[in-house]
Amino acid sequence: MPGDGKDLTRLRIALTTFFALDGFVFAGWVVRIPAIKEQTGASASTLGLALLGVSAGAVVTMMFTGRLCGRYGSHPVTVACAVLLSLSVTLPPLTHSAAALGAVLLLFGAAYGGINVAFNSAAVDLVAALRRPVMPTFHAAFSLGGMIGAGLGGLVAGSVSPTRHLLGLGIIGLLVTALTSPTLLRQEPPRPPGHADAGPEDFDARPGDSSPGKSTPSRLTPRTRRLVVVFGLIALCTAYGEGALADWGALHLRQDLGSSAGVAAVGYSCFALAMTVGRLTGTTLLERLGRTRTVVTGGVVAAAGMTLGSLAPALWAALLGYAIAGLGLANLFPVAVERAGALAGPSGVAIASTLGYGGMLLGPPAIGFMADWFSLPAALTSVAVLAGVAAAIGFATRRATAD
Repeated sequence: MPGDGKDLTRLRIALTTFFALDGFVFAGWVVRIPAIKEQTGASASTLGLALLGVSAGAVVTMMFTGRLCGRYGSHPVTVACAVLLSLSVTLPPLTHSAAALGAVLLLFGAAYGGINVAFNSAAVDLVAALRRPVMPTFHAAFSLGGMIGAGLGGLVAGSVSPTRHLLGLGIIGLLVTALTSPTLLRQEPPRPPGHADAGPEDFDARPGDSSPGKSTPSRLTPRTRRLVVVFGLIALCTAYGEGALADWGALHLRQDLGSSAGVAAVGYSCFALAMTVGRLTGTTLLERLGRTRTVVTGGVVAAAGMTLGSLAPALWAALLGYAIAGLGLANLFPVAVERAGALAGPSGVAIASTLGYGGMLLGPPAIGFMADWFSLPAALTSVAVLAGVAAAIGFATRRATAD
């Protein structure tokens, strides 16, 4: 068991590396989807069905990874899923039909969902031991890894085949895992030295945890389960916005505001960069404001930013709105997952992550239906609405847990 600052620092570096690797590998796969579509000869509809394999594999795996972490430990499960993720990302270019692609994406999605629950569970334990709200820094590493993976993929897409590119990603993943995993496998998840001074706000403390030396409750009571689901809903509201902007943000700039294709692509980059910056500064923000005020303020800022981003008549104002929305949403998901994990351990992380991932899946199709019924700008305001809902939930949770 890690017992000193050096052990905790090494563990933090190792977990940060796995977060970054996850974002790097996933983004590298995403940028090669058009080439894979052409290779398999899939139509848009059949490709969509095949891509559901990622979602299905992730959601199903998230539902029981919490139990695996409870049984074998979050560190070994993280390493095992990292190996599976690195191997499975090499498989899509080897397929030549939509059915085969969907099958291998089930495996890839299972690895992706599993590692997300496992390393978030490990990060929750480390956050408790460090006694500092550093959870956003791990998610910032994921965002940075994704930006690097997407940028590198864009650079090599014209000159390197998908087979070689994704094989390279797999090799990098295995090498990083081999170098980083000994730190996780040698150390048990840390336990906090005590947290009696968790703070005046119950959202910031651990409701139902009265034992000073214990990081998570021994069983998931009905009240705790309800609170975990509530934090999962905050994650859902946040991830809904991420998914919606990833798939529809550029189209809004191109179709409704008449931007060029290049400027439209910059739109999501503004959002993603702002979210990364927000997460890099999230620890300082949490230390100054506390979790409740961070969630409430973040939700309100995101709602205002997305209202501007979706309804502004000028391109510059829409880009500014995207950036403001990214800053607002940045720390909601990390805080929600950390709170759920502090309450219920890996099971809490699994529940919150599954709900959050569900929000990311729900966002793009929901925006599409609403755009058909109303308009795309009106549909994008639903991101602002759900950001406001997240802020309201954060405030209501503070009051509910004060009982």
